[in-house]
Amino acid sequence: MARMVMERADVLPALGEVFREYGFEGASLALITERTGLGKGSLYHFFPGGKEEMARAVLAEIDGWFEAHVFQPLRAGEDPRAAVAAMLADISAYFRSGRRVCLVGLFALGDVRSRFAAAVHGYFARWRDALADALARAGHDPAEAADLAEEAVAAIQGALVLARALDDPGAFARMEARLRRRLLPWA
Repeated sequence: MARMVMERADVLPALGEVFREYGFEGASLALITERTGLGKGSLYHFFPGGKEEMARAVLAEIDGWFEAHVFQPLRAGEDPRAAVAAMLADISAYFRSGRRVCLVGLFALGDVRSRFAAAVHGYFARWRDALADALARAGHDPAEAADLAEEAVAAIQGALVLARALDDPGAFARMEARLRRRLLPWA
């Protein structure tokens, strides 16, 4: 039985989870209709561009969440140390302490990378740059801050993969603790 969806945004969380679990290529229309509870007509009403438009909408939704909860606070927060600490807490919650893969990272590694290159590049570059800015404002040397930011984003992404590969969410928690000590040594 199809469920009631009032707006396009209502279906994005379910779409995101389908793409996280099956990747872009593996997310068939049949699977998407099953998981969202929407018929093909409703899906094409909301996403006339089909599966690619669905993926772009999900990536935009993720980007918006990260812009509001991670990137902007890192760039503009009055207390950059608190912003870095909040980033670590927020990403832990978002990625469910390593139990949820990064869809943007999944798209970066997959065969569809070229289709979504601008969204993927923008997400990772803005995260790295916002974190570097916050770390520099928090007292790190600017060159060291840039290195630490790149290392941190790579560590987060790597820990998500490792936690999933080993079926050990603790790998993510251990990485988060190491990052906290490394990024916020004065805390």
